[in-house]
Amino acid sequence: MNQTANPSSHRSSDRAARPAAARRGRLLAGTAAAVALLGAGTFGAVSAVAAPAAPAAQAARPAAPSVGKGLTRTTPHLTLAAATQAAQAALDAAKKADRQVSVAVVDRNGSVLVQLRGDGAGPQSYESAVRKAYTAVSWNAPTSELVGRLDQAPTLKDIPGTLFLAGGAPVRAEGAPVAGIGVAGAPSGALDEQFAEAGARALGK
Repeated sequence: MNQTANPSSHRSSDRAARPAAARRGRLLAGTAAAVALLGAGTFGAVSAVAAPAAPAAQAARPAAPSVGKGLTRTTPHLTLAAATQAAQAALDAAKKADRQVSVAVVDRNGSVLVQLRGDGAGPQSYESAVRKAYTAVSWNAPTSELVGRLDQAPTLKDIPGTLFLAGGAPVRAEGAPVAGIGVAGAPSGALDEQFAEAGARALGK
């Protein structure tokens, strides 16, 4: 005998099942969220732990060996303050004689320490003063004396950076050259050298 299902009983059972299913869905969703959060936290923790550590400091390199005794040489050098003093003294001497000149002071290696260009000095005087100073310190002699050496060694004038004209004077310390003063722009080399020597004398005791 066929039994007919009661529709109302099905509806009642469906209504009863739906809240339970909803609760299970919410529970599963909550569980999934918790798992996701836990997983994210765990991943972050793992990432933090697994992140590469800062590179360790490199092993200290061995220090470069020091040069042995007796293999170096110490030489005196003119200070910038002294070079400025000498240049100004040379320029003042030229100004007192009403001459417009340029003055240069170079160190023992020929590098320029100070350059002064007096009011009205010609443009050619600037480089000439440097070359005279370089020549004077290179040979540890006034350039007026060096001019005479060209008779025996004319190729000296071909050395780059030199100028064998009067106007350069060396600055010495214990007999050794520590700087050179060059002056250019006066009507004669003799006057230029007179002003250069005035600069050198300003540094004397």
